Amino acid sequence: MSWGPHGLLFLAILDSAGLPVVGGVDALLIAIATNTPGQAYLAATLAVAGSLAGSLVLFAIARKGGEVLLIKHISGRRGARLHLWFQRYGLVTVFIPAISPLPLPMKIPIFCAGALQVRISYFIAVVLAARSIRYFALAYLAQRYGHETFRFLLSHGLLVAAIAVGLAVAAVVGLRLYQRHEAALGVPE
Repeated sequence: MSWGPHGLLFLAILDSAGLPVVGGVDALLIAIATNTPGQAYLAATLAVAGSLAGSLVLFAIARKGGEVLLIKHISGRRGARLHLWFQRYGLVTVFIPAISPLPLPMKIPIFCAGALQVRISYFIAVVLAARSIRYFALAYLAQRYGHETFRFLLSHGLLVAAIAVGLAVAAVVGLRLYQRHEAALGVPE
């Protein structure tokens, strides 16, 4: 807390790179936004930047050697189907935990995205969109509800989950439309 928004950047990098800090980034963001409302959106921006940086570290590690690890555990037709599915829709498994303020595992989907050679531009777009929505919404809620923000989120958990799923569906539709547009233009995947 004493490091302010810059401490949040560091914590977000660690959390997204694979060191578990369950709820720590959210809690620190809410604390900063509650105690110093003028820094709420700076804190959200640094949380997004840190989360993206940490996610890219894990993504790059998985891209270098993760496919070998996956091949050991998934073989044959099942592996080919998983690879095809993840290429088309797998980033939803990154988007949902990235946007949800409820603690959901995100490291495994990021690892799979890297190992299965998902296009880095898609990965960055998904993480940026999800984390921006999440952290800026938390900053707004913390400014509005202060220390009651966690209670607000818990009491509206079903609504929060429904919004996350709705945004995930919208992301899938948007991604599919973008892929069809690229295919029509002849851009290679």
